[in-house]
Amino acid sequence: MGDAMSTDTAATPSTDDTSLGEPATPPRGPVTSASYSITVRLTADGDPASIGRIATAVGSAGGAVTAIDVVDSRSDGLTVDVTCSAADAAHSEEMVDALRDVPGVKVRKVSDRTFLLHLGGKLEVASRVPLKTRDDLSMAYTPGVARVCLALADNPDDVRRLTIKGNTVAVVTDGSAVLGLGDIGPGAAMPVMEGKAVLFKRFADIDAWPICLDTQDVDEIVRTVELIAPGFGGINLEDIAAPRCFEIEARLREKLDIPVFHDDQHGTAIVALAALRNALRVVDKQVEDVKIVVAGGGAAGTAIVHLMLEAGARHVLVWDREGILSPDDDQLSPAKRNLARRTNPECVRGELPDALDGADVFIGVSAGNVLPVEALARMAPQAVVFPMANPTPEVDPVRARQHAAVVASGRSDLPNQINNVLAFPGFFRGLLDARAREISDGMLLAAAEAISSVVTDDQLNANYIIPSVFDPAVTKAVAAAVADQARQEPGATAPVGDDGDLIG
Repeated sequence: MGDAMSTDTAATPSTDDTSLGEPATPPRGPVTSASYSITVRLTADGDPASIGRIATAVGSAGGAVTAIDVVDSRSDGLTVDVTCSAADAAHSEEMVDALRDVPGVKVRKVSDRTFLLHLGGKLEVASRVPLKTRDDLSMAYTPGVARVCLALADNPDDVRRLTIKGNTVAVVTDGSAVLGLGDIGPGAAMPVMEGKAVLFKRFADIDAWPICLDTQDVDEIVRTVELIAPGFGGINLEDIAAPRCFEIEARLREKLDIPVFHDDQHGTAIVALAALRNALRVVDKQVEDVKIVVAGGGAAGTAIVHLMLEAGARHVLVWDREGILSPDDDQLSPAKRNLARRTNPECVRGELPDALDGADVFIGVSAGNVLPVEALARMAPQAVVFPMANPTPEVDPVRARQHAAVVASGRSDLPNQINNVLAFPGFFRGLLDARAREISDGMLLAAAEAISSVVTDDQLNANYIIPSVFDPAVTKAVAAAVADQARQEPGATAPVGDDGDLIG
């Protein structure tokens, strides 16, 4: 998606927790990606045509040369660093093999640029105050710091104002549903959580920290987060598999006095609703009138359905591995049966193509290739199709354009990328600015409306229904909308200005 929607496993359609990150294994083809970029150090003989042969070899293997740098030049030849992008890891190896076959060229070393970027991790702690003199030290630490500690003991509400708590988020995972990789464990999940923290800082100037827990026990996770919560202004649950994530979120919301946000649910739902609002503007349909089919009844699918219903949707069907979810199906889990009760009172049964009969909207947060593209022909005219599973969408987004008026996906190489980073940085910025203690549906709806409103009527078209993650207006709009809504909520805490009385 940069960082795109993803599912916690590509194997089954029911586990649809989505999150942030480049697809783990993008589909092979002509599209190359910086996430599979390599730098090859090689030596070439003195033939002036060697550089041309090197570039030709990469191109013949389907790669894209992004830089050729001469490291050393001698009378008998050159040492050259060739940087090129591939479609996936196997494609990178093919490019290296092609370079080895170039006459007069010897491959010395191959460096994966993505791994190089991760060396030593992607985060660091930096001081916001100078420590150059004895006076600096005496105020930042002992003895001066003791006065601040005593003031906070007397006035606990000032902790958010006089410590990092007011601008810090814990990104918490158990490593059970990481991107499209599934249950890979807390250590392997760390690069994703670091990346999430980097995005918090880049887009909203929030200090976030990865908390990767070596347990999948609900009680242990809840208790651990409860114990560390005093040091954070918000909790961002990430890549925790359904249905465990539902209970964890619900219990933490009940126990903590800081907002608890599950990005795989709430972030995905916000951005999906924002994209849907604008897609319906393109095709001139109203959310309360359209028939919506959602593939995936896990965390993301449940949250999307809930928020769409809150936004006024009235005709929704959900499909998962059991078929169209129906409340009279005794095989459904309690969570899925509850979802079926909210969406399918007529007890419609069937498979995914059956659900699409006459549907105006398809939203996929399930698994790759679960829907033949021909089934889209069963949808209503001017259909909207959002296949968002990663690494492989439910249906090919390119071929889907033969049957749909508007197509969006989690892919960064296609128009209309539905990307959680549009939501969570600004959402937390608004929560922290308003000193919110909890999250409401009103805040989620406000965030979705803010994202969709960034795309003006003049900009809106079938290939541009959602703004770029690098549009600075997005975070500002979401933060302002969420903060405004938070201040209107019952029990809202009014923030204290920095020019107020700082003593006790």
